[in-house]
Amino acid sequence: MDKILAILKENCPGIDFENQKSLVDDGVIDSFDVVAIVSDLTSEFDIDITINDIVPENFNSIEAINALVERLIDAD
Repeated sequence: MDKILAILKENCPGIDFENQKSLVDDGVIDSFDVVAIVSDLTSEFDIDITINDIVPENFNSIEAINALVERLIDAD
């Protein structure tokens, strides 16, 4: 989860990712942020994040993003 946190902080500095649980729903991150995060996650973890994966539930918290990454790694 440390790599994911580093990616989030690089793309969206100043956000308390450890405590924020509604990143997308509360408008803390927007679609441009999600695109940048997806790009970095794809490169860092060598996973394919499809359009079907890009839903608020998968990006609302660091835990949700971590669960998505783990699921996609396990699927390979």
